[in-house]
Amino acid sequence: MSQRTDAPSSAPQLFSSRRRLHLSPRYSRVASLASTVVVLGLFVAATFFAPGGVQFRHFFFDPHQMWASLLGNNRGLASVGKGIWTNIWMFCLCEVLVLILGLLLAWVRITTSAILAPLRMLATVYTDVFRGIPILLVFIIVGFGLSELNIGWISQQNPPFYGCMAITITYTAYVAEVYRAGLHSVPNGQILAARSLGLSEATTMRRVILPQAIRTVIPPLLNDFISMQKDTALVSILGITEAVQSAQINAAQSFNDSGLVVAALLFLCMTIPLTRFTDGLIDRDRARRLVAAR
Repeated sequence: MSQRTDAPSSAPQLFSSRRRLHLSPRYSRVASLASTVVVLGLFVAATFFAPGGVQFRHFFFDPHQMWASLLGNNRGLASVGKGIWTNIWMFCLCEVLVLILGLLLAWVRITTSAILAPLRMLATVYTDVFRGIPILLVFIIVGFGLSELNIGWISQQNPPFYGCMAITITYTAYVAEVYRAGLHSVPNGQILAARSLGLSEATTMRRVILPQAIRTVIPPLLNDFISMQKDTALVSILGITEAVQSAQINAAQSFNDSGLVVAALLFLCMTIPLTRFTDGLIDRDRARRLVAAR
């Protein structure tokens, strides 16, 4: 009888010790470091000991070509380092426009005013259309189609204008849905309480709903902006010389794709910090919710 009672008591202790070992910060750091070393070791082994490793390293990781592509030179190589600034300023401008227009579109979709019924229908159609069309087609339609319409100043703009317009049009549809989900996440009881206090619909939106909704939607918004940051490379189809286009020009002239690796590394330098920041916000939000649930 004593053996039967001892066995169950020892099993939870065993599982508890394993759980503590798994959740130990030191154990996690060691496991993360070990897995990283293994992955990097496999990559280095593949590039150095594979039958075509020499050609691969020369074609993609030539230090001389990478440095020349980053800075450009007098032999006609474009500067990928200068091209990335085009991606950066276009991203920053489109981000501001998308934040404003997406919030406006989301507000139109959730409003219950009868006067805005036609706008709600148009907003729904807009969201469905531009979330369903690939962004590459939007670039082509906006960049080459608007100039053929001959409708005044909008048909006489430069390629960066059309590139920013295509990005803004597409991502406004995505961000509006993120906003709408956040607005709907606010408990209906708080909205009814605000209206019972005499607050108008606009004041309720500004003082009660928006502060809570924006805090909820920040992580998914940042994920959309990471995608937007990468999609700025597609403006090259409109003839804009950004980082990827500069790398492609260098590859055509030098028959070496090391410049493309430089462009990829520059994009990683922009997206990885934003990704880690997003992960931190998600972890803090999850921890806050767990504390509130207790």
